[in-house]
Amino acid sequence: MSKGALTGVKVLDLTRVLAGPFCTMMLADMGADVIKIEEPQKGDDSRQFGPFVNGESAYYMNLNRNKRGVTLNLKHPEGKEIFLEMVKKADIVVENYRPGTMEKLGLGYEDLAKVNPGIIYACVSGFGHYGPYKDRAGYDIIGQAMGGLMSTTGWPDGEPTRTGTAMADVLAGLSVTVAVLAALKYRDNTGKGQKVDVALVDSVVASLEIINQIYLVEGRNPERIGNRYESVYPYDSFKASDGSLVIGCGNDKLFEQLCKVIGKPELAKDQRFDRNPKRVQRHAELKPVIEEWTMMKTVDEIVDMLLEAGIPAAPINTIERVVKDSHIAGAREMFVELEHPKAGKLKITGSHLKFSETKVAFRKPSPLLGQHNQEIYGEELNIPEEQLKSLKEKGVI
Repeated sequence: MSKGALTGVKVLDLTRVLAGPFCTMMLADMGADVIKIEEPQKGDDSRQFGPFVNGESAYYMNLNRNKRGVTLNLKHPEGKEIFLEMVKKADIVVENYRPGTMEKLGLGYEDLAKVNPGIIYACVSGFGHYGPYKDRAGYDIIGQAMGGLMSTTGWPDGEPTRTGTAMADVLAGLSVTVAVLAALKYRDNTGKGQKVDVALVDSVVASLEIINQIYLVEGRNPERIGNRYESVYPYDSFKASDGSLVIGCGNDKLFEQLCKVIGKPELAKDQRFDRNPKRVQRHAELKPVIEEWTMMKTVDEIVDMLLEAGIPAAPINTIERVVKDSHIAGAREMFVELEHPKAGKLKITGSHLKFSETKVAFRKPSPLLGQHNQEIYGEELNIPEEQLKSLKEKGVI
């Protein structure tokens, strides 16, 4: 098996639930040695999140593959000592506690930098580690609401809508991964570590790109517009005889092609629709004309015809269709099977990162709670077996 791009990088993972674990999952998938540190007896909250396979959380198992796992009580003096010993040998620490929590424990960035000046300390929180809102709790739905995403998601006559997945958490997880890798490059060049501070709300705001610019440039508050796009049309969903699909005509040439396919070539020269800004303005007039054609055919028939003509189009897939798709699930390997010691054979979501030289590998399933205590504390930190027994009895590990 080839080495991962991050082979040799050691990560201490103090994160829970989604945003932080998504980051450390990506680092682990790319070959980093990620040690997940959980609270003794209890573990990550997501161990209690369904769906379950033989009593094991699929939520947890998906996000924590490729990691080793230990238990450690950071509130106990001996637990802090052990953690600081681990920090001396680590490259990266990732945590997603509420701001100030690690500082109260005496384990904030400044404290860790004293024992390892090269440490990269990454924190993910709802609102960041400074600013008036820093002490507020942050969950995905808070990030989507405060960042503006919900206000522009949904239909004009409907309520603001949360996206179907925890997009604020995922965006923050992706963002902190990018920042950590940049900080790692800087550390390798200079020897100096740093603190990386990523907020769910900031990550959502950054993702809204043109939505923000509409207000900043025009002074217009963007509203919910369903599946169409503010800047291009037709770039929307359309009903077929057996479901729905999307069509993305990003320029006038593609619209001209679409008009030919639907048997209305004159539309491309119609002064109401001949330029993209006009189509955006008159989208309500244009959509029924296109749907008159799409509703006479099936989703797959339409998509095949449009793709044949070079027009971007796609079915609106159910997850069942995604999981069975020959490109996504087959060629791109976006779903992989792992063998878990308790859950048995389990399919999880694969990695979207593809490398020519350092292919992402799924080396091991998510750890059982405290599974690697002996391996990491005993063999790597050289803590004697009798001491490990004592630490367990005292609730330190």
